[in-house]
Amino acid sequence: MKFPIAIDMVEATRLTRQGKLKAALALLSRGAVPEAQSPTPDDGIVDMVAPSRETGAAWTPPADKPANRAPEAGSPLEGLMARLRDHLPGGVPPLQKTAPASPLPVARGASFETHLYTDAVGQRPYKLYIPSAVTEDNPALIAMLHGCTQSPDDFAAGTQMNALAEAFGFLVVYPGQTQAANASKCWNWFNAGDQQRDRGEPALIAGLTRDLIRIHHIDPRRVFVAGLSAGGAAAAVLGAVYPDLYAAVGVHSGIACGTARDMSSAFSTMSQGARGPVRSNAVPVRTIVFHGDADKTVNPINGHQILDQVRGSDLLRLEVTHGVSADGMRYTRTTETDTEGGLRLEQWVLHGAGHAWSGGSANGSYTDPRGPDASAEMVRFFFQSDRHP
Repeated sequence: MKFPIAIDMVEATRLTRQGKLKAALALLSRGAVPEAQSPTPDDGIVDMVAPSRETGAAWTPPADKPANRAPEAGSPLEGLMARLRDHLPGGVPPLQKTAPASPLPVARGASFETHLYTDAVGQRPYKLYIPSAVTEDNPALIAMLHGCTQSPDDFAAGTQMNALAEAFGFLVVYPGQTQAANASKCWNWFNAGDQQRDRGEPALIAGLTRDLIRIHHIDPRRVFVAGLSAGGAAAAVLGAVYPDLYAAVGVHSGIACGTARDMSSAFSTMSQGARGPVRSNAVPVRTIVFHGDADKTVNPINGHQILDQVRGSDLLRLEVTHGVSADGMRYTRTTETDTEGGLRLEQWVLHGAGHAWSGGSANGSYTDPRGPDASAEMVRFFFQSDRHP
């Protein structure tokens, strides 16, 4: 990318390392950087530093690189509209090409509401995006679970899921983890008590989901859940313990349900994967997995183990394709279909990618805009079903 004038890259780097990302981006937006050099093997890789005696209970960004990449021009969503067109009701309205006025634009007639859900288990804040027009009387719902240190607003900005919701008329809910529940605002996917039906955080998120189904007349057959990192692991838990509630699951850089039972085993699983075979889910749920093969926070083997857990005993037809995103990231896409041609499992291995949402916006944290658009591909997968065309 070329800019018209020169800027002080040393100052921009210093601001970034101090965590002053807005100031660094403002400096970059006013000036120029030299023509991009050849990327290093670690270029674009984003990872988190695990809690330790030095850092305490919090997950922190690495000291030698920013938590995100510089913004990319244009939207990554437009290229996938044709693929989504055949699988979502109501057609596809044209995508706006103008730059958003703010990191979290809300379309005229739409709303992005702040709420608090409370039940006998506890309470959590959440944000709810309601599009300006829904596609039918009983719209779909996607629950999006953020990663450690993130918030609903941050996750919405990074994944751009609201833009897809506006285009296709479904609702999106972003449950928020609190520091009272976890010092780093991670979902507690690794606790035995948070891996069971009608207990802990799974009960809270499921209860919130049921409330929204009732209040907004959601089609109960078209309710989905997705997440990143700790949120991805929590999504895998919800798919395992609530297969009657969630029709499909999206896991980005996550971990299979039950492969850790406490904090100690969580670190082991993150770094090495589960020890021994993973336990198969009683009722397999359609699942799509994204994972970078250069992820230093969650070992990529965990992505494969998620699929092992949800595959079940059915004989599935395997198809492997290779491709390159518009911004140059190579990937391997594997699909597994049943004997009737129904898409059951899908895996995207992102070559050279770290711990970040693929194809996301730099307006949110822990995204890699170079990659294929995980948000749009998950929406396509969720709705690409012989049960819900």
